Amino acid sequence: MNLKEITMSLADVYGVSGDEKNAAEKAFAYLKEYTDDCYIKNGNVIGNFGVREQGKPHVLIDAHIDQIGFVVSYITDEGFLKISNCGGIDRRLLLAQQVVVVGKEAVNGVICSIPPHLEKDDSKVPELADICIDIGMTKEEAEKVVSLGDKVLFKQKSAEMLGDRITGAALDDRCGVAAILYAIELLKNEAVNCSYTVLFSTQEEVGERGAKIGVYDIDPDIALAVDVSFALTADDSPLKCGKMGKGCMIGFAPTLDRALSRQLAEIAEKNELPYQREIMGGETGTNADRFSVNCGGVKACTLSIPLKYMHTPVEVISLSDVENTAKLIAAYIKEVK
Repeated sequence: MNLKEITMSLADVYGVSGDEKNAAEKAFAYLKEYTDDCYIKNGNVIGNFGVREQGKPHVLIDAHIDQIGFVVSYITDEGFLKISNCGGIDRRLLLAQQVVVVGKEAVNGVICSIPPHLEKDDSKVPELADICIDIGMTKEEAEKVVSLGDKVLFKQKSAEMLGDRITGAALDDRCGVAAILYAIELLKNEAVNCSYTVLFSTQEEVGERGAKIGVYDIDPDIALAVDVSFALTADDSPLKCGKMGKGCMIGFAPTLDRALSRQLAEIAEKNELPYQREIMGGETGTNADRFSVNCGGVKACTLSIPLKYMHTPVEVISLSDVENTAKLIAAYIKEVK
């Protein structure tokens, strides 16, 4: 299994929150190589492994398939597109970005910007309502290929960097999907004492909606939310960030099962896998928040891959962290009793 190739191919496919079909089909194509019991339901990609039995734990392993983006909200008389956000967008980086509008056909565009020579006040970050996309068309031309409600995403292909790092626009959380696929690869010839379900969920960026309906259907005993978290950069605080290349970030939070968090740390140590502790004071901001309160309650924990420049077109990860996250998932599944 070529982890780099799969991670980059997943990151490059379109799947803005609420319109994840292409990303879901790509992930489904990889998943069906490992189980015949897999399907897409309400946008979620689901694959089942093993037979559920009374007294045998059932584990859910999740990563979200959607990415941040925009939605077309209006077409001006001059043919410019007004937009709203799908997920948390950093407005500071929007101006002059290349984008793709996914209408009746894919349309290239750029986010308008005022040249610095003409800018009277460059100290203010424009509101999203003040931003327009230029697709080089009149209003009449635009309305033939673009409709209100069409999704927009950054035009950015993933690329290799030095060492084992890659950059891309949708590594959050396609690298989590890749980690789970690699964990399944590691488990394919192993006899385990549990059954488990893989969930590649929709709409995490707009309120963990896919996770909520997915976990209700699956009703597991234990849930692992595989996501990304903040990696330390030059201007960040080490108190709030993990470090790239130092392994998976295991979550410790009031909303997570403390015994499960400790068990994952112990398994990492026993298998000599690098890991970091991620300390959170309340909710985690991940699908684990939905898993833990499903039905009568689920033991949940987060496994996060350190990522730089979150929610930008240039997110960066280390493939060693993806690999070690996968190895920790596989080691845990082998130990569940």
